Amino acid sequence: MTVLDPKYRFQLGNPDEDPLSGTIPSKEDLESALGTFILSASGWRKVFATDGDEESTTEEIAPADRYLVAGIALVFANFLKDLYPGRTVCIVLGTDSRFTGPAIAEIMIRIFLSQGLKIRYTFITAAPELMAYTKIDPETKGFAYISASHNPIGHNGLKFGLAEGGVLKTRDAIKLINDFLQLFKDPAAPKRLKDLSASISPDDVMDIYDGVSRWKHAAFKVYSDFTNEVYCGGEDHSIIARLRAQAASAGIGIIAELNGSARGTSIDKVFLSELGVKVKMINDFPRQIVHRIVPEGKSLNLCREELEKAHREDPSFLLGYVSDNDGDRGNIVYLNSSTGKAHILEAQEVFALTVLGELAFLYTEGKLGEGVKAAVVVNGPTSTRIEEIAGAFAVEVHRCEVGEANVVERAGQLRQAGYIVRILGEGSNGGNITHPAAVRDPLNTIGTLLKLLLLRGGDNRQGLFETWWGKSKQSGEFPGDFSISDIIATLPQYQTTSAYEDRALMKIESPRHGLLKERYEELFARYWKQDKDTFLKDFGITGWKEMNYEGTRAKEGVGSQFRSGEERGGLKILFHDSQGRDCAYIWMRGSGTEPVFRILADVKGDYPEKEEWLLSWHRKIIEEADSSVNSYTFNGKKAARHKQDSFNYF
Repeated sequence: MTVLDPKYRFQLGNPDEDPLSGTIPSKEDLESALGTFILSASGWRKVFATDGDEESTTEEIAPADRYLVAGIALVFANFLKDLYPGRTVCIVLGTDSRFTGPAIAEIMIRIFLSQGLKIRYTFITAAPELMAYTKIDPETKGFAYISASHNPIGHNGLKFGLAEGGVLKTRDAIKLINDFLQLFKDPAAPKRLKDLSASISPDDVMDIYDGVSRWKHAAFKVYSDFTNEVYCGGEDHSIIARLRAQAASAGIGIIAELNGSARGTSIDKVFLSELGVKVKMINDFPRQIVHRIVPEGKSLNLCREELEKAHREDPSFLLGYVSDNDGDRGNIVYLNSSTGKAHILEAQEVFALTVLGELAFLYTEGKLGEGVKAAVVVNGPTSTRIEEIAGAFAVEVHRCEVGEANVVERAGQLRQAGYIVRILGEGSNGGNITHPAAVRDPLNTIGTLLKLLLLRGGDNRQGLFETWWGKSKQSGEFPGDFSISDIIATLPQYQTTSAYEDRALMKIESPRHGLLKERYEELFARYWKQDKDTFLKDFGITGWKEMNYEGTRAKEGVGSQFRSGEERGGLKILFHDSQGRDCAYIWMRGSGTEPVFRILADVKGDYPEKEEWLLSWHRKIIEEADSSVNSYTFNGKKAARHKQDSFNYF
């Protein structure tokens, strides 16, 4: 009997049919399926659609992939049981709105049940909602979330976390990956997984499906309360009342273009409406996917058009946002009131605005000042403009490797050392994490923008934007009747490559990132010597230093001794001027979730041609390094063409 979810009438599964019944896939089929799985601390992802199409909407997954899913569930269950020996572990299980999510979930449910876990299955749920629920509910000890985030719709994957409400720390994620790979080295593993799945009765599975509405409702309520807490930054909820009063007085409207994502099942409309904000929802029914999933560039065009249309009908509509499929990330469209035109904010600008807003919020609340240790945590390719913004408030900036797990872990380390870390995240993708949240959330991005717009001066209290205006030493008189355009105009000017434009992506031949970086360093020194007059004349650059980012660590220095392991972290060349001020960078790193190599350039000032030149110069060196690693020997090391080693899984 096929069971449908009660609200959207999507298929949950068929408790009477064991998804691992039938013939066990061959060793070759399993090895082939495993070979296309990208495993990283940021998430486990692959194309699960049976037809292999990245944009497929099929709900079926291949037999070999079913066994991989079963193996994932088993190693995560064992991981949790090791953490809580002798105890019954309760976890939250949810999916984004991808079509293969239910097929993956029904396999995981059976394996989790076979290991004695209690399951709260929330079905299609925004990632921040599921993680907030895991964090707040005292009984839940972890979560498994089925999603491939911003990857195309035919992809799917997993994120895992514990009771802290964020994704696993890097060391735990690596352990889980190693356990998973080790499981499939055992020839008996597929038969064991098949038997575990068969041991679960249809009634046991049906009990989980029957609980979906209950647990989704519970998660919805917890998430709403938790978002209030995030907006307020603590126990003083008077901020909410102030926002509500100002919204009612000033009038403000927001377009939420959700692209059929899991956010359509979440609190967005109810929560924002209760704040007094007018909300217009677009494509808010799950699976109503009308454009590419990554919320960058052209993916925001529909929202931009809808915002302009809404503003013509009602001038209070000033903002819009678009989320990715799991709803933990959203980028912004804003209305220029003087022209009536809507514009797309770059991801780096979105993150910069949230840092500006939350530091101003801390300052006006009396939480920053002399003797207070405070920090912002960001990834390596976040624009250097963050140092300028944080510096205005005497706040430190700490950098680490790309990956949500890394910035969250580093922020935790700093809090243990006595720092206030209110805002953190990855400026390169626009996702901000606002404490006490431990995951990116577009509602929190919107919350910061609302505070900047609505918490204005009065009653012996300085407004947030007014505070930033003074701290950043803006010229001219403060604009009393300011708009979002006025706030954006005060951001430090930088030109930064967008992480999701074609120029930021490279295909490289060498899988040996350590050798490639070593060769890059040699070539960089040569080209720097050759072109340093150009750097001085056109950029004002007089010198540089190299930074390597691995996990939560940032190491300054040239050479492999400043890297470790597979050397797959980010490498940055940070340029400075004659006064020692950082003024540009170039950065590179192999993606952990996609088969691409990412590169970025960041240049102080409004000079797009300089960013383009610097990125091209950077790309040229990488291409030459990649070519030579695959063709020549350097520094006495063998560097002949390499092929990716194949795993012997059995």
